[in-house]
Amino acid sequence: METSASVRVVGARILRGPNLYFTRPAVKLTLRVPGYLEGEGDRLRALGATLGVRAREAGQPGSEARRGFVLRLVERTIRLVLREAGVVRIGVRVRAGEEIDEIVVVCALANAGRAEVVSEVLGPLLQDLLDGANVTEAFAVAGDRVRSAPLGERVRALRPTIPVVAVTGTNGKTTTTRLIAHLGMAAGLRTGWSSTDGVLVQGELVDSGDYSGPGGARAVLGAPGVQFGVLETARGGMLWRGLGTAYNDVSVVTNVSPDHLGMDGIETLDQLAEVKAIITKVTKPKGWVVLNGDDPRVWAMRTSASGQPWCFSLDPESPSLRESLEAHGRGITVLDGDIAVLRPGASPDRLISLVDVPMTLSGLSEHNVANALAGAAAGLGAGLPRDAVVEGLRTFTPDYRLNPGRMNIYTVTLPQAGTATVILDMAHNEAGLEALLRVGRGLVRPGSQLQLGLGTGGDRTDEILVRMGEMAGVGADRVQIQHKERYLRGRSMEELESFLRQGLSHVGGIPTASWPDEFSGLTGLLAAAHDGDVLAMMTHSDRAKLHQWLMAHGATADDAATIRRKVVAARGEHEAEREIAELWELADSAARIDAARALHRRFPKDGRVLYELAGSYDSAGEEEQALEWYERARKRRLDEPYRHRAMIQQASTLRHLGRLGESLAILDQLAEDYPDNSAVILFRALTLHDLGRDAEALQATAGQLVASSAEPDVQRYLNSLTRFTAAIE
Repeated sequence: METSASVRVVGARILRGPNLYFTRPAVKLTLRVPGYLEGEGDRLRALGATLGVRAREAGQPGSEARRGFVLRLVERTIRLVLREAGVVRIGVRVRAGEEIDEIVVVCALANAGRAEVVSEVLGPLLQDLLDGANVTEAFAVAGDRVRSAPLGERVRALRPTIPVVAVTGTNGKTTTTRLIAHLGMAAGLRTGWSSTDGVLVQGELVDSGDYSGPGGARAVLGAPGVQFGVLETARGGMLWRGLGTAYNDVSVVTNVSPDHLGMDGIETLDQLAEVKAIITKVTKPKGWVVLNGDDPRVWAMRTSASGQPWCFSLDPESPSLRESLEAHGRGITVLDGDIAVLRPGASPDRLISLVDVPMTLSGLSEHNVANALAGAAAGLGAGLPRDAVVEGLRTFTPDYRLNPGRMNIYTVTLPQAGTATVILDMAHNEAGLEALLRVGRGLVRPGSQLQLGLGTGGDRTDEILVRMGEMAGVGADRVQIQHKERYLRGRSMEELESFLRQGLSHVGGIPTASWPDEFSGLTGLLAAAHDGDVLAMMTHSDRAKLHQWLMAHGATADDAATIRRKVVAARGEHEAEREIAELWELADSAARIDAARALHRRFPKDGRVLYELAGSYDSAGEEEQALEWYERARKRRLDEPYRHRAMIQQASTLRHLGRLGESLAILDQLAEDYPDNSAVILFRALTLHDLGRDAEALQATAGQLVASSAEPDVQRYLNSLTRFTAAIE
């Protein structure tokens, strides 16, 4: 049997806290065993029989069956070594690696010295066994080395003495971490938190960088005077080093979606969910496991979680909420526009209306509604007072100060006149892009466009990049590509862009520009923007630079009230829509004018209010006054359908006053812009009649009727009526 490089240890690391394999520290070894995969089957089966591995056959070389046999053989080997060394509590896990001949071996060992020696002896022992060494002697030598080695450092995860909330998930974990920390500060507790941005205490940055692993936990729990800790917990830290704490009081899992698959042996969504579930398995038994009931993989984590279930769901009728309550757990959802907590056998506790929670963007940001539900549940589960949780939800704003890089919204004055809305968001995968497009579309006023700065990291699969291109082409009106050089991760800009372009082409789109970095991408979007457009940017590396540039160039960060106004305007409504409707219910014309003037005092430069004021004068017969206000309204931003209605009403008023030439000029423009609008055709015909141009008026009116009528008799004589109408002189 070939022995050259038949067994190699290609990776060894100590997992210093709860991990994918155990809820305590362990050593993880990665082995390459081509000699076992390709070796003689009978000889391997004989070795297995000697070690106590039951199997009728070892499988064909290189086959899945052979790998399964080798996994059992390696597990039995490590158990026998540890037993020979006198280790009493033996915890061993063995699983297939990324390659067919790769095996991952994990042993629950709490001493660094012993872990190091195990990593040193396992490879040579397996090679000796493969080469036909005496089994008894080989195990005796290996066991003696492990037994006689210094134990070394005792590896123990931190055991918190303050309440700790751990947060993980593919999307939303940083925002949810910041929100929970904000709730802690609203409760008067000195709060520390760690995330991909760094370590913060009371909102002050202590250390910058990615602290979503054990280092972040140590920094937060070691900060002087911290009374409440919130720890963002990313996939990489859990896989490479284990959790930073031995347990938590509350764990939160936001969702699981395809991101970073194909890395570190995580090839499927189910495997990724298994990693995310680690934090739920070390939650205190009387603590709470806050799980997304709308994500089946997340909700399934309750079956192996050590704490009590607390389901959050956007759907108040979700079966997951019912299951949580039946298990004597809790639920949180949205009832009639209110965030409400559900308890078994109790009436819903309505905490706060969604419109009063700024991070939800007046309910527009569905993913942030979910984050708000998760954060509120975690705060309550950690023992924060109800009033503090409500106040924290009311005061946590999606701005650069409290939630940098997450749906930060600005109003920007355009050099070519007008204003645009800019959204900076760290969308980096399909779910993030979907959320950005949804929010962006929800802020676009009628007649304006959603322009997208599309870009992501190179560590997405080809298929994901193509799908993101498709999503961009469907969801945005115009797309510009913006690269992130620091996050190409092995790809070239040209290669990455080719997949995005491929996706765009599938839905009939092409990018209008391509930029090498985010800053030039922002200025490119602004140069192409028109008044009222929304510019949504997927930003990461340069988000701080973009924020600073925007503020230095006169942009204003939108507060909750401004965002609410934009959301309402995007629906084609006005924030005073109810008052406008009530104005037109007034029977007394003088009262209508008074009500309209009162609105004008509140909104002196608002085109819609100026239009309604003009109409109130018009309906009262004060036509000269009405003309003045119609003109003022048209000089302001006035979205459709109110702009063309203002022009119709102005033209009609001019006709009543005998100013027929001015009336016809407006109606001619409207007829060109809206050739199928019957009201425009009729008002124009009336003005033509007053001018004595009856034949032209009849021709226009009859032509419109012929073109738009669906009556059977009109359709029967369509050709004749069309010909006769054209012949009118």
